[in-house]
Amino acid sequence: MAGRLRAPTGRYGGKSAEERKADRHRRFLDAALQLFGDTPGYRATTVAALSEAAGLSTRQFYEEFRTLEDVLAALHLQVNGWAEEAVLAAAADAEGLPLAERAAVIFRAYAANVTSDPRRVRITFVEIIGVSPRLEEQRLARRARWVDLVCSEVASAVARGEAAPHDYRLSATAFIGSVNGLLHDWSAGWVDATLDEVVDELVRLLLGILHPAGPRLTAP
Repeated sequence: MAGRLRAPTGRYGGKSAEERKADRHRRFLDAALQLFGDTPGYRATTVAALSEAAGLSTRQFYEEFRTLEDVLAALHLQVNGWAEEAVLAAAADAEGLPLAERAAVIFRAYAANVTSDPRRVRITFVEIIGVSPRLEEQRLARRARWVDLVCSEVASAVARGEAAPHDYRLSATAFIGSVNGLLHDWSAGWVDATLDEVVDELVRLLLGILHPAGPRLTAP
């Protein structure tokens, strides 16, 4: 019938309400990566400053997040998620390679992803520290996920006869601490080496932990 009103579609500017919400969420995280990961840093950023950087209002901020800590938590998980995607893709590409070559491919992918943007390094290794018990729990849980990934790779190496059978979780935890510390220091300019040299050293460290298949040495 002519002149009949159309039912509302919930779309505005060509986007649905869900798409607009996702876009606002992304813009706040993009702004947080810049402000938290560069200047002035998480602790000196205000809701007003973050909203202005995102090109949105403080009202829209509180529609997406309760606090700036919520933004940092989401950003920390996002940055780690990017690195995990890079690692899993590299692991798939390295399927069938010997342990040393496979480890080099995987850790090179992780290092390249994390250090590709200094802001990611700062979010992962600096800004997340000491904020609150909640974020400390998240940081440790995310680190445990990386430990699980290393343990999974090691278990596969043991099954292939490339590493000695052993419970490697404690060693993997220490190794992840070494990875994080070395990459942070390299990014800060405190390590006189190329990124490839850093990755090669990490691979040597991992292989030294695993030992070739056979009797393990015991401390005197």
